[in-house]
Amino acid sequence: MPENQRPEYDAERTRAFEPVRPSGTASERTTQIAASSVQEAAWPTEDAWPQEEPDEPTGPSAAPTVRTVPPSDATRILSDESTRNLTPPAETSAHQPTPPAEPARLAEPARPAVPPAEETRAIPAVDATRAFAAGQIPAGQNPANQGPTGQNPAGQGPASQAPAGQVPAERSPVGNPRNPKPSEETTVFATPVSEPEATVLGPVMVDEQTDAEETDQRRKSRRKLIIVAASVLGFLAVLYGADIALSSGNVPRGVSVAGVDVGGLSHSAAEQKLRDQIGPRLAQPVKTQAGDVATEFDPKSAGLELDWNATLDRAGDQPLSPVTRVTSFFTSREVGIATSSDSAKLTAALEALRAKTDHDPAEGTIRFEGANAVAVDPKQGQKLDVPAASEKLLASWADGGTIDLPVGTTPVKTTKEGVAKALDEVGKPAVAAPVVIKGEGKDATLTPEQLATTLAFEPAEDGGLTAKVDNNKVVEAAGPQLKATEKEGKDAEIVFDGGRPTVKESVDGLGVDWEKSLATFLDVLKSADKREIKAEYKHTPAKVTTEQANKMGIKEVVGEFQTGGFAGDSGTNIRVVAEKVNGAIVKPGETFSLNEYTGPRGTAQGYVEAGIIENGAPGRAVGGGISQFATTLYNAGYHAGMKDAGHKEHSYWISRYPAGREATVFMDGAGNSLIDIKFTNPDDTGIAIQTIWTPSTIKIVLWGTKNYDVSGSTSEQSNFTDPQEIKKSTTPCVASAGARGFTVTDTRTIKDRRTGQSRSESNTVRYDPSPKIVCEAPPPAG
Repeated sequence: MPENQRPEYDAERTRAFEPVRPSGTASERTTQIAASSVQEAAWPTEDAWPQEEPDEPTGPSAAPTVRTVPPSDATRILSDESTRNLTPPAETSAHQPTPPAEPARLAEPARPAVPPAEETRAIPAVDATRAFAAGQIPAGQNPANQGPTGQNPAGQGPASQAPAGQVPAERSPVGNPRNPKPSEETTVFATPVSEPEATVLGPVMVDEQTDAEETDQRRKSRRKLIIVAASVLGFLAVLYGADIALSSGNVPRGVSVAGVDVGGLSHSAAEQKLRDQIGPRLAQPVKTQAGDVATEFDPKSAGLELDWNATLDRAGDQPLSPVTRVTSFFTSREVGIATSSDSAKLTAALEALRAKTDHDPAEGTIRFEGANAVAVDPKQGQKLDVPAASEKLLASWADGGTIDLPVGTTPVKTTKEGVAKALDEVGKPAVAAPVVIKGEGKDATLTPEQLATTLAFEPAEDGGLTAKVDNNKVVEAAGPQLKATEKEGKDAEIVFDGGRPTVKESVDGLGVDWEKSLATFLDVLKSADKREIKAEYKHTPAKVTTEQANKMGIKEVVGEFQTGGFAGDSGTNIRVVAEKVNGAIVKPGETFSLNEYTGPRGTAQGYVEAGIIENGAPGRAVGGGISQFATTLYNAGYHAGMKDAGHKEHSYWISRYPAGREATVFMDGAGNSLIDIKFTNPDDTGIAIQTIWTPSTIKIVLWGTKNYDVSGSTSEQSNFTDPQEIKKSTTPCVASAGARGFTVTDTRTIKDRRTGQSRSESNTVRYDPSPKIVCEAPPPAG
């Protein structure tokens, strides 16, 4: 039938394409497998594949071996046109025997109708199999090119080639069904009607080596692999044994001690190498880092010594594991040193090291260098962990590097970032320019250097710093500049007109209200342009008001004392201090201090140079004679029942003063109090001090409310010491006969008029002998 004519499909013919499980002889099964493989290419199902291997005939007439080709290879083999729609076989060769009965099968679902083939042509099955594999069977031709269509006379002509796209529909063995020859088998191909090219799925059979050949080949390959593997293992075993033998008695490979590689060396060679390279380190101080402190540690004073043999013993014996021996060529292992030590010496050395390593926590702050603000980063506190540091030193002291010693730390509140922020926001702006305090009629200007002293910083909870202004520092810098704008107040005074005390009214003052004025001072310091504030003023009441003075009960004399015999220049100084103290009021419970009340006693205050006692010898100084006023004041308080709050007797007794009941005072040129006289008013009424000066005497009277009767007694002098003779050839020289030193005790008895109770107080004084001064002529000049 012409190729361009399509035959009608019928369902009956489609059965020729249903796969049949092979049966019969090996040759028959081969033919059936080939045919069913092609059929399955069109209708592939899992049940259509061969389920068992065919018998393998032996002998010269054995049929060729075939194998199943995956669908992908079948697609390549049957890639010619007109392979998608196959027709069932219309007729078979006359020489084909009846195929073996098909085994019973379960009913299969209906498949699409396949158009019947026009004609079929038979070719030997074996040749057809090969031709199919090569795609060489032409469409519509008899494979043997002889006889009518679909016939292939046995034994005539070579196997023909079938075109690609021709599918073998059926095979019929001829001759001996148990041992057919290749030429006696034919395969019937259905000639399909021309259809668009399609892919045929399913297995096909191709020619290969026999299973026996493949098995033999695999056996030979395995034998070769076994021989090679055995040879390699034998070679490695020889190497392993040689390595064990050669390294026996040596330090294992890859071992290092304190950074020194000793692997593979004999023990003696390894020890010598360690001594050569580590030995010099042992005499050197060990560098340590304890927290934030870098220091050095003396191992010798700590009793540390390196045990060479024990160190090498730590390397262990030669490893037997092949893996370990191989990896030792590429890896290293630090075994550390073995140290012999004196634990007591080591602990003592570390405790001594704590003097350098330990420190308290230091909060961050801002300090000023002149007018420059500098950030001081916080530093946490730390304390050397002696037990842990001991272990660390024992393990690493010979390594030659810096050893980190463990420390315990105490955290701080501030952070480096918080300090830096305070520096930028407060520190630097504060000293960027002067600040002006505008007063009433006069201003005060604080320079950046002065401003730097007024700021203080405290840790904040957020890690930063809180800036605070020290108002006292501001007043110290600005107060003198605004002094002229203030009006000083005056306390109420007791004046003695007509011999009796009267109250002179107090006067309130006007001064700068510093607390109110400096309320915005910190904001001004932070500002870059608004650098001035206004001084606020307030009235300042007197310390002793008129009302207070009238209520103090100052009405009668409670104690008095008088001395005399001073020189004219000393008298001048006594007059000046007497005028200053006259009218002073001591409130109930208050302590009076002569030095504090008078202030500096220099020439600026009207004092002159006068005689003094210096080192037991007469001398001169500004303010000389004030000690006589102090002695007079002490005795007036003594008889008034005042409480002694501090005094000091002269080193040498002065005959015009009561022995054991006198006092001296002294202030340096800067007005600092060095020796003072103080007493405390023990009553609930006030005390007024009256001074009466004459060119030859000074009298001090204490007024108040008399609550005590006071009496005193002085013991006999004892424990005399003779004076030392001193010869002087320098001028001026004042000769002195000297006086003996002695010891004396004074006892005061105080009776309280209100309770009738009495109490006694004793004070023992030891006076030094006054030296005998002998004035000699100065040596001749030259």
